[in-house]
Amino acid sequence: MVEKWNITIPELTGSEERGVYIYLPDSYSYDPERRYPVLYMFDGHNVFFDSDATYGKCWGMKEYMDYTNTQMIIAAIECNHSPDHGRLKEYSPYNFSEAGFGKIEGRGKTTMDWMVRTFKKRIDQRYRTLPDREHTFIAGSSMGGLMSLYAVLEYNAYFSRAAALSPSIWVAPERLERLVRSSRLENTVVYMDYGELEMADRASMRRQFARLTAALMEKGVLLESRIVPGGTHCEACWEQQIPFFMGTLFS
Repeated sequence: MVEKWNITIPELTGSEERGVYIYLPDSYSYDPERRYPVLYMFDGHNVFFDSDATYGKCWGMKEYMDYTNTQMIIAAIECNHSPDHGRLKEYSPYNFSEAGFGKIEGRGKTTMDWMVRTFKKRIDQRYRTLPDREHTFIAGSSMGGLMSLYAVLEYNAYFSRAAALSPSIWVAPERLERLVRSSRLENTVVYMDYGELEMADRASMRRQFARLTAALMEKGVLLESRIVPGGTHCEACWEQQIPFFMGTLFS
C-alpha cells in the first residue's frame, strides 16, 4: 500500500506543497505490534507510479516490495520542480557551476537539516518505525544519489546505510572526497553504482568514481560498488538495480 499526502518545507519553498509517498507492507495493517525500518528516498514522485514520474517511467518500487514481501517502510519526498533549478539547489550540498545551468547555490544542508529534524520526526510519530540509526536508510539517484552519499557521511548519526545510484559526484568531487576522509563513520554500509554508458558523458567520471570508492573503503565503509554493464542514466535502468541495492541495504 502506498499512502500519499502533501507537506510543506518552509525553509526551502515556503507554503508550497509537495507530495510525500509512504509505502507500507501488507503486514502493517494486520500486525499492530510490529515496527519497521525506514528507507528515505529522494525524487519521491519517480519511485512508485508511472503516472507521477517526470518522464512517465517510475522505479517500480511498490511492485518489488510487494513481490519480495520486504518488511520496510519507504518514505519518499517529491523534489522541487521550480524551473529556477529548484531540484539542483535542494539536492546539492555544495555551490557549483555547470554549462547550461549557470551558478547553482547548493542548499543540500538545509534539505537534510529539515529531513532529520522535521520530516523524520513526523514519520516516526505517525508510523510504527524502528527510529534508531541502525534501521534508518537513505537512497536516491543522480542528484539524489549525491545527496544520499552526503547524508550518510554528514548525518551518519541518523543514517547507517545508503544507496547512491548514478550519483552526481561531478558537482564537487574533491569536496566530497574530503568529506569522506574527515567524517566519523560507524558501522556504515554504502551501495554505489554507475551505468557503463553514462560514463562516456564525462571523461573524468571513472577516475572520480574510483577515487571516491577507494576513500570510502579506506574509512572502513562496507561498500558494494558496481559499473552496470550497458547501464544508462534513467529510471528504467535504476529499476533493474533494485535487487542489488536492496540486498545491500538489508544484508
